[in-house]
Amino acid sequence: MPNIKSAKKRVQIIEKKTLRNNMIKSGYKSAVKKFEEAVQAGKIEEAKVLLSEATKKIDQACTKGVIVKNTAARKKSNLSKKLNAAMA
Repeated sequence: MPNIKSAKKRVQIIEKKTLRNNMIKSGYKSAVKKFEEAVQAGKIEEAKVLLSEATKKIDQACTKGVIVKNTAARKKSNLSKKLNAAMA
């Protein structure tokens, strides 16, 4: 446990940031999961809408610094590939 006042404050700040990051991360993961379930079920029109939502959530996570830019690009690319494969 920290003894210094500034160290105690840093611990509180880190806890807040961790909660925020986990909320953002869980939001984009659930959006991706919904998209993948729609693709598995063969609901192409619904999957197109969910792809845009998942892309938006991934971009938000990237902007907030939860995931890295290249990771976000890779995830969006993989989702697009899944949708194109399902449409073909």
